[in-house]
Amino acid sequence: MDDFRRVRMGMVGGGEGAFIGPVHRAAAELDGAVELVCGAFSSDPERSRRSGRTLYRLPPERCYDSWQALLATEAKLPAAERMQFLTVATPNHLHAEIARAAMAAGFHVLCDKPLATDLAEAESLQAEAGRRAALGHPVLVGVTYNYTGYPMVREARELIASGALGSIRRVQCEYLQGWLAHPLPGNKQADWRTDPGRAGAAGCFGDIGSHCENLVSFTTGLEIESLCADLSTFVPGRRLDDDGSVLLRFRGGARGTIQASQVALGEENSLSLRVYGDCGALAWSQQEPNSLLVRYADRPYEVRRTGGAGLGGAGVQAARLPAGHPEGFLEAFANVYRGFGRAVAACEAGAAEAAAAAVDYPTLADGVRGMRFIDAVVRSSTAGGRWVSLP
Repeated sequence: MDDFRRVRMGMVGGGEGAFIGPVHRAAAELDGAVELVCGAFSSDPERSRRSGRTLYRLPPERCYDSWQALLATEAKLPAAERMQFLTVATPNHLHAEIARAAMAAGFHVLCDKPLATDLAEAESLQAEAGRRAALGHPVLVGVTYNYTGYPMVREARELIASGALGSIRRVQCEYLQGWLAHPLPGNKQADWRTDPGRAGAAGCFGDIGSHCENLVSFTTGLEIESLCADLSTFVPGRRLDDDGSVLLRFRGGARGTIQASQVALGEENSLSLRVYGDCGALAWSQQEPNSLLVRYADRPYEVRRTGGAGLGGAGVQAARLPAGHPEGFLEAFANVYRGFGRAVAACEAGAAEAAAAAVDYPTLADGVRGMRFIDAVVRSSTAGGRWVSLP
């Protein structure tokens, strides 16, 4: 294993009752690429300290009362001991503030999506990163669009880039859940995801529709030129969208659709992608992630399998086990951490150019583009489904 195994990570959020915190930690440490060394795991100081001790087995002095205390104290530690990057795993409204402060303190940042609650915040983070780079003090910022880590998603990207499907004509992506089909009073995850003050201007589309945009952009390389959105709120009293559909026009002429719902009763975590070209097509589903279905006009279709024969380099590198040993959500998430950890190690060693040249994780630019998408979706739907152009 390379030297990148010892990259040191801090985390804000992810304390008791959080779904994603333990996932971050397990994914980060799956390959030995990253070690969680400190954190501020809750806005409640006692819960933060308790979470650090009991959930993450950290020494008491590295379990902080607040994220501000974490940044201030870690920055004063010897370079060989302090964290090298900070994972932000909080509700959305804290993402930009914490990320900006961490960057100002000289730490790299890996932030949950969406990058911010509005486009202006996201663009300000991009400007800050550019300013630091211009001054010769670069910091890396990644965004945990974790579905990009699946081996067959990376195989799909490589296949499309090779031209095997020909000119892309149509893309369809959908993400369906049913867990918010009814009110869930007192549910911590539901509370903040349906609160405009903490989630931002979009509910369902900020939470899971954003993953669709990223998956489409990552695999196809297509740029959205304009969109037409229809967001709905079905649960009485809910203040944000819980369902929606978006029509897409891509630069170059391709068309597409994104559908997302958190009130699709009976659905679990159904993310799927279909891409149609003039020579072939492919289909992938997150609930059957180890298979990529590829169809051609003039020969039998293929089922490409994680770890199987005949895959491209990206699919091979993203898999850890021989074919037939299922790899899933955690392994995909770990691929994002592995890529970011390598980039941080290279940057810390003074090889910022090498780190930039070998990007293998969703970047700050991906996060800003995702915020442009969310912003356009909300504006289009608010205007009654008007077509909106993206810059």
